[in-house]
Amino acid sequence: MVMTDNAHTTQTARHTPATAHGHAPRINFAKAAPKAFKALIGFDAAARDGLDPALVELIQIRASLLNGCAYCLHMHTSDARKAGEDEARLHMIGVWREARNFFTEKEQAALALTEAVTLVSHGGVPDDVYAQAARHFDEPELARILALIFTINTWNRIALSTAKVAGEDKRVAH
Repeated sequence: MVMTDNAHTTQTARHTPATAHGHAPRINFAKAAPKAFKALIGFDAAARDGLDPALVELIQIRASLLNGCAYCLHMHTSDARKAGEDEARLHMIGVWREARNFFTEKEQAALALTEAVTLVSHGGVPDDVYAQAARHFDEPELARILALIFTINTWNRIALSTAKVAGEDKRVAH
């Protein structure tokens, strides 16, 4: 039995073999569902097409922070650094509303939209957030930003569900 903070609540612990990282071995999504995986890679590539690479990384980092996805957070902060992103900006993404001076109005609009879409169950996407993004991006660009937010949220869910380990990025170069 495992005791929780509430002394009246107990939970039976399951004993499963763990990997070196503390998780039981889980499915390799790419190998088990190659068509779905390839389709998602294609959707992701189409979403990014024509978008500012720095903005792409900011969006992916913010969504990964909100979703608690260490694997994707490590991957996208590493990618952003390799692309020349400023270290101070990377540190401020999680508190961008309090550090607006680090981000352009356009980036702020994208970050706000990323939060609203990622946390959609918390009240939908507010009209003012959508309108702010629509002021900064034309329709095709806004559609690709939305698609990018959809894909990073899907990648986060894949990484979390399959217990991907931060720092073990096995992607092939894009």
